[in-house]
Amino acid sequence: MEENSAYLAFLDIWHQAMWYLFLGAAALTVILVLSYWIRYASAGSLKAKFDLASRSETKTYLNANYVIAAGIVFIVNTTYQDVISLSPMWVFIRVFIGLCFGTLHGYIAYLIFKYYYPGPLDKKLKRLRYTPRINPSNGNTMKLLSEDEEDAYLDEGMQAEEDAFSVDYDVWIDEATGETKIEKYKGHLNALECDRCGFQTLKLQREEILRQPTNTQDGEILKEYKCSYCGRIKRKTQNLSTNVDKERDLSTGKLIADPLSHDNRLDLIKIEIQGTNGEKKLFEFQNLKQAQNFLKEFDFDKLKEEM
Repeated sequence: MEENSAYLAFLDIWHQAMWYLFLGAAALTVILVLSYWIRYASAGSLKAKFDLASRSETKTYLNANYVIAAGIVFIVNTTYQDVISLSPMWVFIRVFIGLCFGTLHGYIAYLIFKYYYPGPLDKKLKRLRYTPRINPSNGNTMKLLSEDEEDAYLDEGMQAEEDAFSVDYDVWIDEATGETKIEKYKGHLNALECDRCGFQTLKLQREEILRQPTNTQDGEILKEYKCSYCGRIKRKTQNLSTNVDKERDLSTGKLIADPLSHDNRLDLIKIEIQGTNGEKKLFEFQNLKQAQNFLKEFDFDKLKEEM
């Protein structure tokens, strides 16, 4: 009787703790989502909303779903109290079932935000980026310049960043007054910031293996970067393991074939890159020249995220 009384007392504490943890998880979920919505609503400009959504929206919603998954585990562990009171074995069974449900929710949420949500988010970001801007000084609607037109309003460093595909600039102009607004966005490829000129135009130019790796010792590779704007040369060495060396042989080849030919009917060009793991990346360009230059510059190592 004493053992049974102690077990029932433990269950009361357990159920109460699970309820408090569930309520905490529910509150944390609301806080995460609501705080993001408040920050988004108060961001002000469309550019600020774009930056916040591209940086934090997927991460916030995914974290909120992970908290929901934990809440599912907690709430499941408050059910079937009459059955659980019969034997401690049922406690472990219920915990296992709760973990299964929580893990399932978390995994489904991961798949949704990893593979489905990028599509709707991309549409949202395009709407934020290409919605006509309003000149705050007079209320006039501004016009987005084309890639060829905007070069007249970008300095040489900005143009070099666009040529490196590390940064993309949008230039909006008030045609009535000539006032312009320049917005900066991340480009398709990675480039380091040059420590001399400050532009994101430092790109990998050459690699040289200084020491081949062995079974017992890592090798060493020299990487040489060059700034396409100011000409700065920067070199650094990195360790090179046997596995990394093998992977590089498979993944560092550049795209040489250019399937595009001149066609005046082209309005928008989309290039889809598919990695060996099946993940796809889609890039869009406003004209043929941009797409051709991108293919010349393309390297798997320059992608912002691993494929």
